Amino acid sequence: MIYSWETSTTEIKDYVYKVLEQIKESLQDNFKGFYVHGSLAMDGFSPQSSDIDLIVVTENPLTFEAKKELVNYFLSNSGKPFPIEVSFLNEDQLRNWQHPCPYDFHYSEYWREKYEEEADYYLNKADLKDPDLAAHITILHRRGICLEGPPIEEVFPLVPQSDYLSSVMEDYRKCLANLEKDPTYCVLNMVRVYWYVKAGIITSKQEAGQWAINTLPKMVAETVQKVMDGTRPEEKELQEFREYIDTKLTQ
Repeated sequence: MIYSWETSTTEIKDYVYKVLEQIKESLQDNFKGFYVHGSLAMDGFSPQSSDIDLIVVTENPLTFEAKKELVNYFLSNSGKPFPIEVSFLNEDQLRNWQHPCPYDFHYSEYWREKYEEEADYYLNKADLKDPDLAAHITILHRRGICLEGPPIEEVFPLVPQSDYLSSVMEDYRKCLANLEKDPTYCVLNMVRVYWYVKAGIITSKQEAGQWAINTLPKMVAETVQKVMDGTRPEEKELQEFREYIDTKLTQ
């Protein structure tokens, strides 16, 4: 089953609200707002494979102690049952937009091993910036959900189209290199970027995949159908998919 926030199960919603309450407890008076973006906000959440994508806004920068408490919480609770990807930004970082966007703290399962081995080193790093935030904030404006705090349009700046394109193209280039390692994410993400570049449409990966199945040539559509069905395409199919999408995208 694929869910949106509105159609999601009690288990999904209870988990998200549990995360919200723990973050509020950790941040106390520094908490400003809690926002959902990504697949859960865009009718594409798969309990078997999707992350819960969040942005938390604070009034002031996070202290080291707050970051340490948060990272310990996420290490213990992310993936039980749903993996969490979350960025913490303070109000000053959002007041004057810049790309890549600065942030205070980020957690995802990609970072688990780093935090488990050298949490203090990574939590003490300064001047953190993330080009992906241009895409996340754009999606927040288009389809995001505010679960607590001020409305999205009052908190987040509008992202220039050029910065959004820069953000998604950086992710696209990573997918070109990692297609065989993570075909499900990369195939759907490459289609999503392709659709945006050609038509200016911002979608979830699930929506882009369905569009590709209905629109693109059979060779490409069959590869997309496989990843949406949870089947790994053959290496030749992935090579043909990469060549088709990249050639069309750069024309």
